Amino acid sequence: MKYEIKGGELPVVVCFMDAGETMITEKGSMSWMSPNMKMETTSNGGVGKALGRMFAGEAIFQNRYTAEGGPGMIAFASSFPGQIKPWEIMPGREIVVQKSGFLAAQEGVELSVFFQKKLGAGLFGGEGFIMQRLSGQGLAFLEFDGSVVEYGLQPGQQIVVDTGYLAAMDATCKMEIRTVPGIKNMMFGGEGLFNTVITGPGRVWLQTMPISNVAGAILRYLPSK
Repeated sequence: MKYEIKGGELPVVVCFMDAGETMITEKGSMSWMSPNMKMETTSNGGVGKALGRMFAGEAIFQNRYTAEGGPGMIAFASSFPGQIKPWEIMPGREIVVQKSGFLAAQEGVELSVFFQKKLGAGLFGGEGFIMQRLSGQGLAFLEFDGSVVEYGLQPGQQIVVDTGYLAAMDATCKMEIRTVPGIKNMMFGGEGLFNTVITGPGRVWLQTMPISNVAGAILRYLPSK
């Protein structure tokens, strides 16, 4: 399969597929396609995996698109201004992404829910708590809000991230949600109650414009009635 990412800050990935190749995606992600692309809606792994995707913020069912009778073309557009990044998934090269970060992938890629280990803190940690783990084998396309900044963490090295800015991380990284220290900081600091602490080794991708922050900023200007 070949692909092109177009559209600048409003990106779309156009995939050029050989006959018999299949892509999986969440509902509503397909933008346009050639007439020979066959769509099939499936739970893709049974009830257990479907419920896990739902808990991670994705749809229970996924759509499978297969090129039939010859080469096919299909495009998947981002749902928010930002960037689309390709990622080659393989054993030992799994990635953990924000719950809305998966756009599309080849059929060999598997999605599962990723839990923050400390459940008590995680229940109140917002978007940093429940994420998705991508494993298996194949090319995946991820969508991020705004621009993406990458950091490489050495073993034991940490970075503290405000909730919502964590876009993705290598599965080798560890994630912990911590409360902001000090009552005054929590009440009057304006930075929320929790931060996400990422510990290496591995790479971390941070996004500059979380959609939750944009929604909060717009909400202030909407009429109350």
